Amino acid sequence: MDRPVLFCYDGSDGSKAALSVAVELVMHPADAVVLVVWTPVAVQLARGGSLLVAVPNEGQLDEEEIAAAQRIADEGAERARKRGYNATARIAQADDSVAKTISEVAKEIDARLIVCGQRGRGAFASAILGSVSHQLSARAKRPVLIAPQHPAQ
Repeated sequence: MDRPVLFCYDGSDGSKAALSVAVELVMHPADAVVLVVWTPVAVQLARGGSLLVAVPNEGQLDEEEIAAAQRIADEGAERARKRGYNATARIAQADDSVAKTISEVAKEIDARLIVCGQRGRGAFASAILGSVSHQLSARAKRPVLIAPQHPAQ
């Protein structure tokens, strides 16, 4: 089992819970990639319905997004290492959907398992805002572990 586990991580309680739950299910030591997906500011604005043609300081804002994503990925990789994984941090840019970007990275690294958290939004909020974990479970071509934000004890 030399194929890595891919952890989708954003620093949220849900992604931290997913990392913890997977420890109990994946044999150790295991290679892992902790992935944080970031979205360029122009894409975020377009998805939000903004009609801005140009974004002031767009490059600087994107650099700040990249730096924040890297900090979060490094934190997640450190958490994974403390739990026995041979973890590396990685960031990826999403110009399309986050779930598609995760699926592409999973294919690229030949992940044996994708692990992500669940935010616990209600049905209405998930329908309006979308759910990366649900999109991922429908799109992925490999096993996906979706851990609840507050796993049962």
